[in-house]
Amino acid sequence: MGNVTRSSSEVYTSDSEKGFAINHSTPPELDAGAKFVLVSRGSWLHCGYHLTTSIVAPVLLTLPFSFTLLGWVGGVLWLTLAAVITFYSYNLLSVVLEYHAQLGRRQFRFRDMAKDILGPGWAKYYVGPLQFAICFGTVIGGPLVGGKCLKLIYYLYNPEGSMKLYQFITICGVITLILAQLPSFHSLRHVNMISLILSVLYATCLTIGSIYIGHSKDAPPRHYSVRGSDADQLFGVFNGISIIATTYASGIIPEIQATLAAPVKGKMLKGLCVCYSVIATTYFSVAISGYWAFGNDSEASVLSNFFSPAKKPLLPKWFFLMTNIFILLQVMALTAVYLQPTNEIFEATFGDPKMGQFSMRNVVPRVVLRSVAVAAATVLAAMLPFFPDIMALFGAFGCIPLDFILPMVFYNMTFKPSKNTIIFWVNTLIAGASSILVVIGGIASIRQIVLDAKTYNLFADL
Repeated sequence: MGNVTRSSSEVYTSDSEKGFAINHSTPPELDAGAKFVLVSRGSWLHCGYHLTTSIVAPVLLTLPFSFTLLGWVGGVLWLTLAAVITFYSYNLLSVVLEYHAQLGRRQFRFRDMAKDILGPGWAKYYVGPLQFAICFGTVIGGPLVGGKCLKLIYYLYNPEGSMKLYQFITICGVITLILAQLPSFHSLRHVNMISLILSVLYATCLTIGSIYIGHSKDAPPRHYSVRGSDADQLFGVFNGISIIATTYASGIIPEIQATLAAPVKGKMLKGLCVCYSVIATTYFSVAISGYWAFGNDSEASVLSNFFSPAKKPLLPKWFFLMTNIFILLQVMALTAVYLQPTNEIFEATFGDPKMGQFSMRNVVPRVVLRSVAVAAATVLAAMLPFFPDIMALFGAFGCIPLDFILPMVFYNMTFKPSKNTIIFWVNTLIAGASSILVVIGGIASIRQIVLDAKTYNLFADL
């Protein structure tokens, strides 16, 4: 490895064995976003907490429904394959990040990677906006999911009550507003440890509930054939693939790795092992037990199957209360995690890295801007209770590129593996197949939005 100085401010580092060169400017002074929000003090265990919270979320309630579109064989096969691909993909991202850190330019954000590897235009006009849309979309979805959990609890104990969904969404927005004031990603480490425990607890509740109902006298008749016309089945397969792919999505892997204290080598892999041990415990148990119990009648959320057609609970009220509280608390932590990229942008734009993190100069804009962002997300959640349909579209066009395509591209462009190597063709195959999935999954999501459009109403009490 040799360095050739081109100027006082620019260094080209080349690898003679691999035959490539990477252009790095002298590492700049950290901006306020990287310095204050993405502060690097965490351990690999903290990284595991962050990863688990960012991936294992209430979206796993949709897994039994995805099996209705794919069947037993297709569902289990794709659930397993998606786990292997995403673990591999996130590890590739980590390796690229570690490599650039060893070169003396640590990358803290997805857009930093895009800027250094693909060029400034890709970072500014594609990767940055795409990641922001996914992350802020999740911030909108958080109070919405939490509001629906609160409404379900309210309905159980007061079925004739007059409170509307938007009121529960507002309550969750206030909770999010409080969590948003935690100064850095690292500040969430204990919150995310609790979030990991909560995700295991509610997944266990869902599994036990499905098995209990499946063996009870109220068990519904079970059929496992894929329904619909040939066209419906074809679109359903791609929709099911997109749903499962989205359940494994993160979109903030570089930001999570940025929280690690140097040296970072090997720490992310340990964190991924923590995360995927939780995934193996939760995803498969919820998907298989739910689909076994309800067959092709599995609803978009398996919790809906815990009620009879007459809306009578098939499980004790205390069980519903416990499960929904676990989901509610975990989704609040999830929302705080996905708020971090927005916080980082605000801090980088309006913060002053030369002043203290808790100086009045930085605290005032931080509190005001974060509060405005959460308020806007809460209003949008209340206005658009059908937002999950829109998020499915975001998932196809956003999560798959960020988590299935770009890691392969970043690795191949950074290390330039020979075309005679397996890793080159594996990466190329995954990126190519995922690109096709983006198009077809996007079409399937748009089709679903069109089919559901007649039920859309602003501030609807769903």
